[in-house]
Amino acid sequence: MRLFWQRRDEADPVSAGEAAAAAAEPGPGMPEPDLTAAAFFDVDNTMMRGASIYYFARGLASRKFFTVRDLASFIWVQASFRIRGTENADHISSAKEAALGFVAGQKVTDLITLCEEIYDEVLADRIWAGTRTLALQHLDAGQQVWLVTATPVEIARVIAHRLGLTGALGTVAESVDGVYTGRLVGNLLHGPAKSEAVRALAVREGLDLSRCSAYSDSFNDLPMLSTVGRPHAVNPDAELRDHARQHDWPIHDFRTGRKVTMIALPAAAGAGALAGGVAAGVALRKHYKSQ
Repeated sequence: MRLFWQRRDEADPVSAGEAAAAAAEPGPGMPEPDLTAAAFFDVDNTMMRGASIYYFARGLASRKFFTVRDLASFIWVQASFRIRGTENADHISSAKEAALGFVAGQKVTDLITLCEEIYDEVLADRIWAGTRTLALQHLDAGQQVWLVTATPVEIARVIAHRLGLTGALGTVAESVDGVYTGRLVGNLLHGPAKSEAVRALAVREGLDLSRCSAYSDSFNDLPMLSTVGRPHAVNPDAELRDHARQHDWPIHDFRTGRKVTMIALPAAAGAGALAGGVAAGVALRKHYKSQ
């Protein structure tokens, strides 16, 4: 059946498509690529409220990915972390073992699918609109925008993809033939390791670190913040706020009222950003239920 707008002498649709493509022009205001500058954003308490690994673990538990006993054991190992403070090698080792224990033997593709589901169900609503706006401003300026986090890279990549960012640097778990071994490639990406990751990426991408920006909430990320020419404090802890004021760094605080407490508590120092946040998150839930 011929549609009313069609004619017998209608031209080849291929030529019409080619003509449309040839006439296509980018919209006004499209940024010119800024190839030597980029922005680096911490995730937990900077890009999102709370610890991403806690919400991911909770999502896995709701899907019977591991047992309640496994989750309790995971939380118990992390109880030795102070919510704010220092850490030692034994703490870091325990965090690594606990964080990797529930993915050993699992398929990488299955975990990525779960990451996407859990982001859409839980994490999307926890993104700080203000921090996302900061990231979009860098994208609008034609710059790359990377997440840099101790969180497993699979989770970080999903967050970056959902937010339309360039990519993510995160802790890398070893896999063989598409299955996690329960070991890390290298070590946890926290503290000085974040700085080294940024430096390595800058070499690969041809970035001028003096023109780059970095954003974090934690004094533990001081190595990364000091690596770039334009450091920013976002929802900062007390130490980072003091340091930022002393060095005239921009401070962005998107917390109000009860949200301040929600953000401050789940952020365990260093390796706790990867695993200790689970214990803090459970404590928070109990605290608010009792109110």
